[in-house]
Amino acid sequence: MGTKFIISVIGMFLVTYIPRFMPVYGLTKIELPQAVKSFLEYVPVAVLSALLFPVIFIKDEKLYLDLSNVYLLSAIPTFIAAYFTRKLFTPVVVGIVSYVILSYIIK
Repeated sequence: MGTKFIISVIGMFLVTYIPRFMPVYGLTKIELPQAVKSFLEYVPVAVLSALLFPVIFIKDEKLYLDLSNVYLLSAIPTFIAAYFTRKLFTPVVVGIVSYVILSYIIK
C-alpha cells in the first residue's frame, strides 16, 4: 500500500468521524428538554421512511402501484411483522424472505 492510499484512508476517516463525533460529544454535557427528546425520537422513522418509500412506490419516476411491484408486495408482510413484533430482526427476515419468494413467483 502506498503512502497516498494510507493518507486518503485517514483523511476519509477524519472527514466521516469528526462530524458524527462532535454533536455526540457536545450533547453529552447538556441536558436536553423533554420536548427536544420527544422530537428526536421521530428522526430514525423519518429517515427510514425517506429512504424506503421511493424504492417501494416509485419506478421510472412514476408512482408504481401494481400487483407486479415486488417491493410493494413484500413491504406489506414486513410492515405487519414490524407492527406486531416491535423488533428489528423479525421484520428484516420477513422482508427478505417475502421478497425472494415473491420475486420468484412474479418474475
